[in-house]
Amino acid sequence: MNTTHAESSGLAKTLGNFDALALGFGAMIGFGWVVLTGGWLENAGTLGAVLAMVVGGGIMAVVGLTYAELTAAMPKAGGEHNFILRALGPRPSFIGSWAITGGYVTIVAFEAVALPRTVEYIFPGMSQIPLWTVAGFEVNLTWALVGVLAAILITWINIRGVKQAGVVQTFVVIFLLVIGLLLIFGSFIGGEVQHMQPLFSNGINGFFAVLVAVPFLFIGFDVIPQSAEEVNIPARQIGKLVVLSVVLATAWYVMVVLTTSSAMPAGELAGADIATADAFGALFGSALMSKVLIAGGVAGILTSWNSLLLGASRLVYSLARSGMLPAWFATLHPKYKTPHNALMFIGGISMLAPFFGVQMLGWLVDSGAPSIIIAYLLVSVTFLVLRKRDPQMVRPLRVGGAGIGGELIGWTSVLLTAALFTLYMPGMPAALTWEPWLIFGVWWLLGAVFFFKVPGGIKAGPDAEEQVLAVVRARK
Repeated sequence: MNTTHAESSGLAKTLGNFDALALGFGAMIGFGWVVLTGGWLENAGTLGAVLAMVVGGGIMAVVGLTYAELTAAMPKAGGEHNFILRALGPRPSFIGSWAITGGYVTIVAFEAVALPRTVEYIFPGMSQIPLWTVAGFEVNLTWALVGVLAAILITWINIRGVKQAGVVQTFVVIFLLVIGLLLIFGSFIGGEVQHMQPLFSNGINGFFAVLVAVPFLFIGFDVIPQSAEEVNIPARQIGKLVVLSVVLATAWYVMVVLTTSSAMPAGELAGADIATADAFGALFGSALMSKVLIAGGVAGILTSWNSLLLGASRLVYSLARSGMLPAWFATLHPKYKTPHNALMFIGGISMLAPFFGVQMLGWLVDSGAPSIIIAYLLVSVTFLVLRKRDPQMVRPLRVGGAGIGGELIGWTSVLLTAALFTLYMPGMPAALTWEPWLIFGVWWLLGAVFFFKVPGGIKAGPDAEEQVLAVVRARK
């Protein structure tokens, strides 16, 4: 690692092995497993949903291998920003960074909507003071304020420092794992194999309907590269944690599908308010246990929210540090050494989301996925370019060896991410509706404002960031 650069950045190196793994795994295990599992089972059946998760996890694992090598080679805050800048140059780097930041921001906003949705399950009368109706959902002030207050708290914790955020993450992930063990135990004592019927539903369309959610569900392993400058472990180990977090998340989603489907007949799950929570209660024969599962859902919200707010702020910070965004975003808190302006900006966006109602949950899931895939595709291309152009670059973790094995992983990642992106296009089985495309378009319209200010004509390479900064400073 470039020690001089790390010292000048001012980011504190305070995270250990489990802290980093908790950030990556916790980011992926958000709230989707609580509210979306019933839909997965209805769309694809038990084994259809499991197959989609295994295939999706496999795709993400291949992408994760490219991240693992690049993260170990370039352990700097910003992840994708640094990788693509070295291989493809400033403007492609901005596109990749803006894409993954858009994915992070949509999930941070998703969690701000998911929290009041969850709290309302426990306290049904909490929605008071009607404001307006969005897509048939009446938005109430008290409902929205739950999301707003949580956004303020999570942002404050992150401003206080990455170590504090890491401690919160570790504690909540442990609680989440306890809920997972209870799900497995409940399935053994109260589940029925016949409840898992139908094993497959809606053929290939059902499979794709679940598969398209994978980028949203698995985004988070790439938070580990974002925080690499703040992790106090060997670079090679950081890369390994990226892949391990994907494997653990795949196992989690498969477990949730199997245990939920074993709890109740498919018809009853389809009519459930929150299928996973109702299934958990049915496994133990207790309505109280449904609320315990919801507590696990809240834990998932907090882990994902915390991790992705951290990741998004480090990306925005890195873009600003390299001169691609206003320098205001690169300002570090004088006491806590965190990018507090970037944190407040993203936290502010999440505070707005609850005022658009519960329908925003689906729109945010769908709108962020194409941006996430764009970033993964560019990182996969970056992996191949650096293998060819810079074979002597120090790689503490070289996936697939030095020969054709590594190139095969890279090309597989390129093809899989490109194929995944096509699933969102009009005419495909899982084509997006106009609302997600509108959110997607607004984010990229905002990005265009900054993209055309990024200096052109600068070649990719290890000194590309310094060249961009020199041009930006000369303009002033």
